[in-house]
Amino acid sequence: MAALPPAEIKALARILDDLDYYEVLGAPRGAATSALRLAYHEASRRFHPDASRHLPGELRSAVERIAKRVTEAYSVLRDPGRRRLYDERLAAGDAKRMALVEAQAEAGRRVTEERQGRTPNGRRYFTLASTDLARGNLAAAVRNLQTALTFEPDNALFKEKLAAAKAKLR
Repeated sequence: MAALPPAEIKALARILDDLDYYEVLGAPRGAATSALRLAYHEASRRFHPDASRHLPGELRSAVERIAKRVTEAYSVLRDPGRRRLYDERLAAGDAKRMALVEAQAEAGRRVTEERQGRTPNGRRYFTLASTDLARGNLAAAVRNLQTALTFEPDNALFKEKLAAAKAKLR
């Protein structure tokens, strides 16, 4: 792979903050995970700091900054949860960057909400229902799941558990 001319490295480094992660990797939005992986490997080879040891200080710093952004982009886009969150933010016109810690925290929060509920009362009654199910108390589980659904009527997991508990109860 041919190295970029110094002028292109400088230009890319100047506009780096204006590029979204797909643009940094040189991949289209909606690209398959395998295409993102290939784009990442190509970009990481092109901008690897070891490959730019021979460059003067300013250019070497620019290449290192680009390499960090390439790694940051791939770290977010390779994970389906973080990628979904990032795509939602892009669609909403939010920032083009997402700190990895922020992406992990948000993805974890969403998973927790999907598994345990979004509201404190929804979580509380779902936890009670889960305990009831573990003990085999189906009637109490049904009551607690119905109560949880009053706080979160659109929660698919609560509905699924309720239907399963009612089916066992019959």
